[in-house]
Amino acid sequence: MQLLLTGSFSAQERGEWRGHLQAALPGARWWLDDEAFPAAEIEAAVVANPAPGRLQGLPRLRLIQSLWAGVDRLLRDDTLPAGVPIARMVDPAMNETMAETALWAVLSLHRGFFDYARQQAERRWQPHPLRRAGEVRVTVLGLGEMGGAALRLLRQHGYDAAGWRRSDGEAALPPLLARSGVLINLLPLTPQTTGVLNAALFSQLPPGAAIVNLARGAHLVEADLLAALDSGQIGHAVLDVFATEPLPDGHAFWAHPRITVLPHVAAQTDARSAAAIAVRNLVALQQGQPLSNLVDRQRGY
Repeated sequence: MQLLLTGSFSAQERGEWRGHLQAALPGARWWLDDEAFPAAEIEAAVVANPAPGRLQGLPRLRLIQSLWAGVDRLLRDDTLPAGVPIARMVDPAMNETMAETALWAVLSLHRGFFDYARQQAERRWQPHPLRRAGEVRVTVLGLGEMGGAALRLLRQHGYDAAGWRRSDGEAALPPLLARSGVLINLLPLTPQTTGVLNAALFSQLPPGAAIVNLARGAHLVEADLLAALDSGQIGHAVLDVFATEPLPDGHAFWAHPRITVLPHVAAQTDARSAAAIAVRNLVALQQGQPLSNLVDRQRGY
């Protein structure tokens, strides 16, 4: 089986991925995209946001297996071969990591740890009243693999947590927003969800509520967040993803006292587990078995 590994890797990352993939499927021939690979013989491509057009000219291509959970950038490539199945990465290890990040953010907001960090910088000693976890109301937007894992972990730790998915309908969202002290976004990025974290949504939250965006930067209208923070409608924002990454040096988010910036690390792909999951789909393809975690191109996930 002739396989292509292509994507936005550093040279070291590509070597590490090929090593893990070869170890999981030693009988295949793995090619890197900077090698003189036999395009006419490639049966599957294992990808991580490949350059537009990279998957053209592969007449035997039967599967595009993404190493990332999100496929929005991949689907924006107009040159993507039509009719070739796309599978996204669903790794229980990543789901667990994302849930841990969501729990850390909620716990830090609940216990005032971001406030205490600011006080330390000011050498100010000021304890704050303690709330119980059950008094903190959290809503998770998006109940896919990662959102579902986050919701379960929050509930296990005693938080009054609820979830919403687009199939629940728009009418179900305002009552959840009205009760939410913390709103966590884990929606997939689609044309329908782009810009969903905006002034209209913020206005439906209780004053001083917190926003935690762990999904995609394009979900957030940045100017609306800054205005909501300035007015006090939003009390704090934890942001792991941004419209431009890396976040530019002069961006207002870096120095804002009510924003916590993470460098897109909420749930990093672990090559050790992800390679094995990708290979399971490749083996299924080879054996004519059903493929897992296929993407609906119309829905965008």
